[in-house]
Amino acid sequence: MPKTIECQLCPRACRLTDGQRGDCRVRIHLDGKLQTLVYVNPCSVHVDPIEKKPLFHVLPQTGTFSIATAGCNLHCKFCQNWQISQRAPEETHNYDLPPEKVVSEAIRSGSKSISYTYSDPIVFYEYTYDTARLAHEKKLLNIWVTAGYINEKPLLEIAPYIDAANVDLKGITEDYYRRMSSATLAPVLKALKIMQREGIWIELTNLVVPTWNDSKKDISDLCQWIADNLGPDVPLHFSRFWPQHQLKNLPPTPPKTLSMAWEIAKNKGLNYVYVGNVPGHRGNSTFCPNDNKLLIQRIGYQILANNIVDGKCKFCQTKIPGIWKI
Repeated sequence: MPKTIECQLCPRACRLTDGQRGDCRVRIHLDGKLQTLVYVNPCSVHVDPIEKKPLFHVLPQTGTFSIATAGCNLHCKFCQNWQISQRAPEETHNYDLPPEKVVSEAIRSGSKSISYTYSDPIVFYEYTYDTARLAHEKKLLNIWVTAGYINEKPLLEIAPYIDAANVDLKGITEDYYRRMSSATLAPVLKALKIMQREGIWIELTNLVVPTWNDSKKDISDLCQWIADNLGPDVPLHFSRFWPQHQLKNLPPTPPKTLSMAWEIAKNKGLNYVYVGNVPGHRGNSTFCPNDNKLLIQRIGYQILANNIVDGKCKFCQTKIPGIWKI
């Protein structure tokens, strides 16, 4: 029998013989060792507004130096970055960018943070880990944009170097995760609890997909889980679906559905609920949960007004949770 190695990074637990790659396409068994094929070779390098991640409670109106490699350990039918996430590294145009160069380029660009994003930083774990350690030495924040499909041990090892994360909580049923992403829900919920416990600032994104996860029950159950397990101050972003990848047959999410989701979340006691991809919606902006005054007014990724001073509402001095300065 050929020797096999079990990858212990994510819940898929791929068992690989020599020369075989994992489900993510970027981890391979070579000569008795599990190795990564995407260390120091990102295929996407950009400076983004931090609001694009989306993170609305972390260093508003600052740039975040964003990198990604090929590969992903989920296979979402709606993926907007499928050209890189569902590709192997030899199928993408890659850059030679070691961790120290990522950090120096981030500083040169004027960014206040580095985001590991676009595909999923879990699959380029070693690259993220080494870069994040160097970034902290230079007083840069580290941001994960992730589906959170990771095992407890590697999550705990990298947690001290991750300051904030936007986690895609794609739905609230195992059936949805299985059908939409070929994954399972329970490890994501566990990872969210661990992240919060370890001091990582969390914001959640839920892409509302027509006929898939847009029922009142699904949205209500998702909001109730957040309220019960993470608390009312974790920001929740409802995002509008646009037809793409394997779901081009569906219509965009109606704005009224997103408004319904926003109302349900507020009624469940969540203090910071947002609506994405619907310009002009009240859910674009941040309001004080105490006096309902407008705190941060947004249009797209632009901020028109910011009434948070020293992490507090300028009007009533209520503390607004988040990372407002380094």
